[in-house]
Amino acid sequence: MEMRRLGTTNLTVSAICLGTMTWGRQNSEAEGHAQMDEALERGVTFWDTAEMYAIPPQADTYGATERIIGTWFRQHGGRDRIVLTSKVIGRSPAFPWVRDGKACLDRRNIVAALEASLQRLGTDYIDLYQIHWPDRSTNRFGVRDYQISDDAAATPLAETLVALDGLVRDGKIRHIGLSNETAWGTMSFLKLSEQMGLTRIATIQNAYSLLNRTFETAQAEISHYEQVGLLAYAPLAAGTLSGKYLDGAIPAGSRRAIDQRRSRYDTVNADAATAAYIDVARRHGLEPTQMALAFVHQQPFVTATIIGATSLAQLKSNIDAFDLTLSPEVLAAIETVHQRFPNPCP
Repeated sequence: MEMRRLGTTNLTVSAICLGTMTWGRQNSEAEGHAQMDEALERGVTFWDTAEMYAIPPQADTYGATERIIGTWFRQHGGRDRIVLTSKVIGRSPAFPWVRDGKACLDRRNIVAALEASLQRLGTDYIDLYQIHWPDRSTNRFGVRDYQISDDAAATPLAETLVALDGLVRDGKIRHIGLSNETAWGTMSFLKLSEQMGLTRIATIQNAYSLLNRTFETAQAEISHYEQVGLLAYAPLAAGTLSGKYLDGAIPAGSRRAIDQRRSRYDTVNADAATAAYIDVARRHGLEPTQMALAFVHQQPFVTATIIGATSLAQLKSNIDAFDLTLSPEVLAAIETVHQRFPNPCP
């Protein structure tokens, strides 16, 4: 398994990160345990979760994924073999069941979220603790047009960073990261850490796939020069790049079948772009999903690619994709499609 350095830290992680957000909703505890067994057997020792999971989020599955990971640790031991990440949610009216609907990124909320995650996970530390999304109003989850708004209720970035730094000093988290963050937010955190002598941001977890390469516009340069590597989530665009949603299809048991929220990958040009990428893969004798994963893996600003699956067969196929090296011909064909359909699903 290829190992890569996590930002400027002394920690190395597997280039594949195991996504877990279906466990507790689409997947049972037993199925989650089987996926962890398979991942560890294949050398995938970097695992990602969040307090909010399982997805789609709802009150009765809040924290379920962390509990499933925790029962695996209690049964198997070996916590030291895994680089474990989790996340704390930012301000949002969509989660009234989290901390009495007052979740935000101040110290009280961060400490409460972390302590609950540690208890569910059955561990006394988390290797990488990430801000799931900013407190302030900004573009995320497919929003295209930035709207300036009053963010008087947003927790100041410095306050959030001080809280996280304190938890690093306490030994409860080892490193910190961002998620669903902008270029301005990333650079602001980096500047604050330097000015205030606080823990430096190691990573950023944002969406990145053939259907959404917006990270390249500004964030990739930051990742390169500031060594804040991308943990690429949704590399298959929530399953869209498999082709299973083409022409309006919604297979039983799929993410779109159980999630009533409109998918950020259900856009005007999504079908056309997906079909074009599938055609590229088939013309070159590749599985479409494996080509899509290999493309993300080969980007120089990517530290790890987060893969999720609802079956062991999918998980095995996804891991196999990282043995591929896409040829210049395939990359050129991908770029041709990208020029025709640039970022249809931001």
